[in-house]
Amino acid sequence: MDPQFANSRPKVKKGLIILSDEEEFDDKRPFDSHLLRRTIIYLKPYRLKICAMISAAIVAIVAALLLPYLLGIGIDNYISKHDPVGLSKVALIYIGVSIMQYLGLYLQNNLMNFIGQQAIFDIRRDLFEHIQFLSASFFDRQKTGRIMLRVTNDVNSLEELLTSGVSTAFADTLTLVGLLGMMIWLDWRMSLIILIIMPFTIWLAVFIRNRMLRVSRKMRRTLSAVNSNLNESLMGVRVTQAFSREKVNMSLFAAINQENFLAGLKFIPLNAFFWPAIGFVNVIGTASVVLVGGILYIHSWITLGTIASFSNYINRFFQPIQNLSNLFNIISNAMASCERIFELIDFQPEVSDPENPFTIKKIHGAVTFNHVDFGYDSEKLILKDFNLKVDPGEVIAVVGPTGAGKTTIINLLSRFYDPFAGSIKIDDIDLRDVSQQAYRKQIAVVLQDTFIFSGTIADNIRYGKPDATMSEVIAAAKAVGIHHYIVSLSDGYHSEVHERGSSLSVGQRQLIAFARALVRDPRILILDEATSSIDTQTEKELQNALMVLLKGRTSFIIAHRLSTIQSADRIIVIQNGKIAESGSHNDLIKCGGIYARLCEQQYRAG
Repeated sequence: MDPQFANSRPKVKKGLIILSDEEEFDDKRPFDSHLLRRTIIYLKPYRLKICAMISAAIVAIVAALLLPYLLGIGIDNYISKHDPVGLSKVALIYIGVSIMQYLGLYLQNNLMNFIGQQAIFDIRRDLFEHIQFLSASFFDRQKTGRIMLRVTNDVNSLEELLTSGVSTAFADTLTLVGLLGMMIWLDWRMSLIILIIMPFTIWLAVFIRNRMLRVSRKMRRTLSAVNSNLNESLMGVRVTQAFSREKVNMSLFAAINQENFLAGLKFIPLNAFFWPAIGFVNVIGTASVVLVGGILYIHSWITLGTIASFSNYINRFFQPIQNLSNLFNIISNAMASCERIFELIDFQPEVSDPENPFTIKKIHGAVTFNHVDFGYDSEKLILKDFNLKVDPGEVIAVVGPTGAGKTTIINLLSRFYDPFAGSIKIDDIDLRDVSQQAYRKQIAVVLQDTFIFSGTIADNIRYGKPDATMSEVIAAAKAVGIHHYIVSLSDGYHSEVHERGSSLSVGQRQLIAFARALVRDPRILILDEATSSIDTQTEKELQNALMVLLKGRTSFIIAHRLSTIQSADRIIVIQNGKIAESGSHNDLIKCGGIYARLCEQQYRAG
């Protein structure tokens, strides 16, 4: 289980699996059968196919049990009596039973692989869907690489369990019972050999299983660190090169990779010991059958056919034991991943809808912050007794020094977080009582760190409104001044953009983000430093478009460039988590306070 999650999840609620920090690092904690049951539940929708798989497995098992018996009959009844005709009949039956075994195994493996792959699909889907609704606070404290590892590597680790593992557990257990029954039926005295060897074999499997589970947990944890560091290095490769940090990063990755390597080394001797030990037990069992069987044959107590059948059975007996022992290994690896997968699935979002949320069909745009306290750390408040009342259609500009709480206001208004105290109301309805989906469909946010998705430019513009027509897409692009650039491309609006929009300039990405927000025709528009990377000429064009687009729409604008907000209906200056000044541009300049000084500083810098 990943220690990174320990700091970001709530305490135990509604039966959630939550471990303390000490338990996070306890690789010796016992096997959790509850996790295995939760994983197997994903097979439940495919009960009919599982029944068909079980039927095919039973056919294969019955055939496998008949083959050694037919061998004994051939030796005792026909070879010893020099009867080639009877022997031919037994041989044909033997071939027919072998074909039956092959067909049963073929159907069993095909069905189980299909069921397992479908279950893996379902787990990955559920995990991804759950991540989509986790709160912003979760992603603030988690590394992207660690989250990706759960959806990719950890889910992949369950593949062998859900494909071959389940069928192995059923088929090989039934095979062991059948083999033991056949051997006791043939000769109870020789069956004592198996009864003596079996406890030691089972003990060996359990002994190794517990150690493999501990090592698997550590391997998963160290691999998570490797993936997280790799993801961070790839995302920040330009910064690394710009600051000549390549060698430092290489040393850091080498240390993390070394820890993963050492964890893997501990697995090697366990695996190297286990399989030869099982093979050695098999040899001991076969040798014992030959010895005891030979003595019984000398005294004419059993036939050669019985010895041959019994030798065949005992060789087959150790194969399912090996398979079941390997199943413990598969389960150990899978459980280390299950712990991490279900830990994430059990993590509850801090921001969630009430049981019966209120759905606002159409927002008018009145916004009220009423005595709001909030901080990203519960011990350090950013907003303190913050109060703000905004009328529908009013354009509010928010300015202030870094860390004053400007973006925090936007985060709360977007309901990425809930306030510690007080309330935020939309049209006199507490935002915590409103359906998040219904609310966010009527707002649009443009952040400073613009994210462009892989796909076409048109797809990115209509990202917030998938049913937007091409005319609406083009109209939005024209409004923000990006249309001429788009049509200059070889494929126009159907041009593919690279990952994160790397083929576009920063300013072009921001303009596309503007178009993406405006195509929704939102009731509340939020611009968070959205013009910071746009050149002066583009800014002038954008300002002209915004004058029309902001009209009649409640808007919040956070801007570092104070020249972009002079036409706002009201400018509020945030300092120490409270509103220090409020008014129009001209009123605040006349006051000669904080805002006037900020304008003067920017004028001099310009």
